Amino acid sequence: MFTRLTAADGHDFDCWIAPAQGTRRGGVVILQEIFGVTDQLKGVAERYARAGYEVAIPALFDRQARGQVIPFAEAPRGRDLMLTSDLDQVMMDVDAAVQALKAHGGKVGVIGFCWGGGLALRAAQVLDVAAAVPFYGTRLPSYQIAPLKAPVMGHWGADDSHVPPEMLAAACAYFPQMEAHVYEGAGHAFANDARPNDYRAEAAETAHARTLEFFARHVG
Repeated sequence: MFTRLTAADGHDFDCWIAPAQGTRRGGVVILQEIFGVTDQLKGVAERYARAGYEVAIPALFDRQARGQVIPFAEAPRGRDLMLTSDLDQVMMDVDAAVQALKAHGGKVGVIGFCWGGGLALRAAQVLDVAAAVPFYGTRLPSYQIAPLKAPVMGHWGADDSHVPPEMLAAACAYFPQMEAHVYEGAGHAFANDARPNDYRAEAAETAHARTLEFFARHVG
């Protein structure tokens, strides 16, 4: 269900919440692709909720236009919204989601997809999170500006046109403590089961299993 959160600068925005099922282990903030808070991301939230995490998906486009959910076939619309976003303001919104989950107890980890994957790296640099996991995080050079303060595990497809091997290698060199996994036969958005041309089930399931084990160690 959606709730409303307020960032440190007074901006209020929508945030999808999936309650933890069973014994609550902690919190997970999921950071969106350029398509908004999609039904596919809500499905990812349910996966982690079943594992015992309370999950929040902040609507990071609400500063530009509220309630934006972009069809996957209309990526340029989402890209335009992303390009007009302010990174510091986005991090305020992410932090508000982190703090909302922390208020219920336990540690909080962050997972991001595509644009959100890069934001997850930034969260590990500037926010008080226990761990961060980028799935095919993009715009990696722009985040090579500060060390990581939290453990990071990343997942990328070997054939990701958005993150060529040399870009990922440079990021791994800049963040030597980052645990990076590369999946052969997979490209960008390989974990998005609503995009059948991109989805690679085996790689996606392996990446989620690794993420759950990583969170079990660092979040709870």
